[in-house]
Amino acid sequence: MHASLTEVTYRERLLASLGRLPPFSPTLSRVLASLGRDDVSFSHLSELIEKDTVLAGNVLKLVNSALYNRRGEVSSIRYAISLLGVHKLRNTILSMTVARMWAHMASPAGWSTKQFNLHSVAVAVLADLMAQRVPVVFEEGAFAAGLLHDIGRLVIATSLPDEYMKIARLYGENGGTLYKCERSVIGMDHSEISTMALAAWNLPRPIRAAVRYHHTPGEDPTPLTEGHTFRLSALLSAADEFVDHMGISATPKNMTTDAPSPEEFMALMGGAADGVSAAFEQEFDAIKTFF
Repeated sequence: MHASLTEVTYRERLLASLGRLPPFSPTLSRVLASLGRDDVSFSHLSELIEKDTVLAGNVLKLVNSALYNRRGEVSSIRYAISLLGVHKLRNTILSMTVARMWAHMASPAGWSTKQFNLHSVAVAVLADLMAQRVPVVFEEGAFAAGLLHDIGRLVIATSLPDEYMKIARLYGENGGTLYKCERSVIGMDHSEISTMALAAWNLPRPIRAAVRYHHTPGEDPTPLTEGHTFRLSALLSAADEFVDHMGISATPKNMTTDAPSPEEFMALMGGAADGVSAAFEQEFDAIKTFF
């Protein structure tokens, strides 16, 4: 009975904390609303981005990076958008704007917002590359799902700092899985809390389902539609595992157990694994300088 009441109390505190998370900017809200649309004009997007000077500067910086290997410097937002393309532009806006949202949030000792952002962006980049090569349900949501899959960890760290430290100690001492340590301390895990946040932000249901089951994709009830072999949760799980294997973890070093082997990624990608891995390293190397 006491444990049940405690769990209810934690849930209430976590729900209350979601209301204190920074709101999405108008730019980010419009980008999220455009997921899956191909009729957005470069002209409209350039006008939108030019109103956000920090974002505009970062878009130009990315286009002028080694990833695009330009001989002359690009100074026009509209031209930069034409080089990036709508798909890459959406991803860039999502990652940079979301990272800025967390910048001023108080967090407990041992928590690194930079480390959290790098892991989230890495999973997003890899999930998006994978979705371009395998038939996955709601492939257009892969980047957003990867970027926001661990938001529950941030919510725990910022709203329940004492409990976060207990979870960190338990995980560091006993190993096992982080989400099981979370459940033992607060009665729920970060994937559940992430899903609560995405519901509060009204993100598409396929993205919420992928985030909810990214540690347990076998439990995902999302139906497979015609022509789609994989659920987004399976792809997200494989991307998360691979990124941890690469050493790009959101888990503080004093908590980290042995990195997993990328078995899920290899099984899902098959013969395309090496090509996707190389493309990931190139794209992530270019974008990580923003964090």
